[in-house]
Amino acid sequence: MSEEAVQDGLAELEALPGGARAALEAVLMVIDQPATSEELAAGLNVTVAVVEDLLEDLQREYSGYTVKAPDVDAVGFAVASTAPRGFELRNVAGGWRIYSRSDFADIVGRFVLEGQTTRLTQAALETLAVIAYRQPVSRARVSAIRGVNVDSVVRTLTQRGLIEDSGTDPESGAVLYRTTSYFLERMGIGSVAELPQLSPHLPGLEGIDEYYDASRM
Repeated sequence: MSEEAVQDGLAELEALPGGARAALEAVLMVIDQPATSEELAAGLNVTVAVVEDLLEDLQREYSGYTVKAPDVDAVGFAVASTAPRGFELRNVAGGWRIYSRSDFADIVGRFVLEGQTTRLTQAALETLAVIAYRQPVSRARVSAIRGVNVDSVVRTLTQRGLIEDSGTDPESGAVLYRTTSYFLERMGIGSVAELPQLSPHLPGLEGIDEYYDASRM
């Protein structure tokens, strides 16, 4: 992108109420999946560097900090100047998106899920845990670990976009499954390496150590 194009793009954004920051914020409010800095820059017709500076500003603002507070120049760094928002800007699954702040997870969960019947069943959660920690893994291996047939549960998880086909096992030819970027997004993490230990959240699921020991299968 030429310097002239960058200046034109910025000038167009700054002419809007709130300027470039508000324009970026408006985009972040409506996207239904994380967007990369490159995608956001292309949509706003500015450089990636400009977008990343704006993203950093918004992150700090949502956390109750402002780089433009009067006391910043005096002390040399930003200090808390306003209360944190109920939402935050995160870089998840390779892209940026606005999420409700994790501190309010229980409150938001009660509000959103109260009375709903579409939550994953215990069986689905256990199957998803096996796949998440043993991926790529076949249905046969998941069934062996759980001790039950998981065909219908795997179909449900696939339909919900939480797992996907990851090719076939070179020895058995069985279809292998892995978690998706949507799964990472719903978990609020950037990669499977950040997965927490799930045993405390799966009461009654004995033998969870088998999830991590591929040599047993």
